[in-house]
Amino acid sequence: MSRLGPVITLAAGAVLAVGLGVASTIATPAAEETAAGTAAQAPPSEESSAAASPSPSKTEPEKIAKADYGGRVKGNGALIAISIRNGKAVGYFCDGRSEAWFKGSESGGELQLKGVANAGAKVTAELGGGRAKGWVSVGGRKWDFVAPTVVKPSGLYRATALVRGAKLRAGWIVIKNPDGGYYQVGAAALGEQQVAIPRLDSERPTAPVTVDGTTVSPEDVDGFIEEMQ
Repeated sequence: MSRLGPVITLAAGAVLAVGLGVASTIATPAAEETAAGTAAQAPPSEESSAAASPSPSKTEPEKIAKADYGGRVKGNGALIAISIRNGKAVGYFCDGRSEAWFKGSESGGELQLKGVANAGAKVTAELGGGRAKGWVSVGGRKWDFVAPTVVKPSGLYRATALVRGAKLRAGWIVIKNPDGGYYQVGAAALGEQQVAIPRLDSERPTAPVTVDGTTVSPEDVDGFIEEMQ
């Protein structure tokens, strides 16, 4: 019996070693699976999140779809009219002797116009509260103005024609008088020569009129704003 003791002890040790080896083999894949699962559940890094997040888009300033303004120029006695259609804008300044046409754009309530044929002429205004408030510069001089919104028949009108090979052009501003009736001012030229301009029918300002012997039909701003751009 004493001789079998070491053999039994060695056999028992061998069985125990085999059992531990099997347990280790079984435990290793489980540990790998757990590690893989932990990695899969880990939140993305800040860098990967930043790359995946779309950058915020810039919002374009809103443009006025339609508006008409008209009023007096301070310190000059002239009238000014401004019309906007989908962000495109035109303007006209006239005191009955001198005149200036403008074109440009409006965006975010800011108006910027430059002279069409008058070098250096400019209009800058802020729009809001039912009015256009700013300044107009013509012939090296500058005046302030406040022009409230207006509705037809108030507004801006123009007529053009070809007469004996020269271009006839005429412009009018019609503004309603709070005390009744309408203020009206305009100017006309045949080629480079200024000619007399008739008054428009305030109630029907697009009715035909005669300018320097030629009958023309004035258009409201909707008829020529695109042409001027």
